[in-house]
Amino acid sequence: MLSFEIPDFGDLHLDQLVLDFNGTLARDGRLLPGVAERLVRLAAALTVHVVTGDTNGTAAAQLDGLDCRLHVLPPADQARIKRDYVLALGAAGVVAIGNGRNDARMLQAAALGIAVLGEEGCAAATLAAADVLTRSIDDALELLLRPQRLVASLRA
Repeated sequence: MLSFEIPDFGDLHLDQLVLDFNGTLARDGRLLPGVAERLVRLAAALTVHVVTGDTNGTAAAQLDGLDCRLHVLPPADQARIKRDYVLALGAAGVVAIGNGRNDARMLQAAALGIAVLGEEGCAAATLAAADVLTRSIDDALELLLRPQRLVASLRA
């Protein structure tokens, strides 16, 4: 579990990390450099979930050997399914990270929503639903590994 207090934002007690795959953890279906190592470090404190439409059909192979739960979604209604997934985990303990339009409701439902503005861009709805925006998945995961950065961004 990761716990920290953010002045005028609230106390966070996070035990679940829910991630999108394409555009967030991967580019063109391939895991981005450095992501696997950060996920290994975070899996010591959080249960890691990857919830994806798996556009390129590579998520299982790319995540093989990592301590994470992969959930490949059907093509229809992904935004609702991702949100419901967060709610089923207990949204108060979830940090969600994504970039696509189908991630907006997931980020909004989570206790902490982080949008990633990578090379594939970030949907405007997802940006609006997020608590914080990062330039890359590396930066997003580092916020969790170095929570003082998160505190600096979100305190009021």
